[in-house]
Amino acid sequence: MLLASTGAGLVDAIVGGGGLIMVPSLFGLFPQAVPATLLGTNKAASIWGTGWAAWQYAKQVKLPSSRLMGALLATVLGAALGAWLATQVPAQRFRTVLPVVLCAVWLYTLWRKDLGRQHAPHWSARTESAVATAIGAIIGFYDGVFGPGTGSFFVFALVRLLGWDFLHASAGAKRLNFATNAAALAWFIPHGHVVWALALPMAAANVAGSTVGTRLALRHGAGFVRGAFLAVVGALILKTAWDAYFGPL
Repeated sequence: MLLASTGAGLVDAIVGGGGLIMVPSLFGLFPQAVPATLLGTNKAASIWGTGWAAWQYAKQVKLPSSRLMGALLATVLGAALGAWLATQVPAQRFRTVLPVVLCAVWLYTLWRKDLGRQHAPHWSARTESAVATAIGAIIGFYDGVFGPGTGSFFVFALVRLLGWDFLHASAGAKRLNFATNAAALAWFIPHGHVVWALALPMAAANVAGSTVGTRLALRHGAGFVRGAFLAVVGALILKTAWDAYFGPL
């Protein structure tokens, strides 16, 4: 489990998608456990790696922090609303659509070979803040109600809608993803859905992986992050399609 947590931290720090590694590993090792407890334990571990990556990026990648404040708040509120809706709507409805949406994102990124290679924000400060807030609300809501691929969706949205390059988008996505994890833990922890004896060593491993992933992204830049994005989203397509149409692995 520690090896999976390290790998998840590495992947997540670069472009998101660490849950693709960690969540199936937890469910495979503890098949009899309550799903909410496994998800809470995963969040309690991964939030440390996400927070560490966000801090590392903040020292090297300049972001318009004031323009992301609304997005952070909207992300938390969206995640809370989504978590409530998750108790009302069967997840299967989202599960069958997700591979199709991910495939569209993957094909669009592959087709637009220049997408996210240059950092070229094109909105005024007020408009960029409003668009970022909408991104936070929509993807935060998705993370609360279902979740897989949230980090990758944040990266794609920041690249496509704000004109950021993949490196800046990944840095921004870490802040927003940290907010969604915190919102989820605000529910999981009081309800006793975190196994701390497992979460804490996983958190240490996740931070170690996150350190390596962040350094790779900062060293190799937007082109490297773009390639990692295509690889991770491709893997997400295969995993989510299998889960949707053949059942979880």
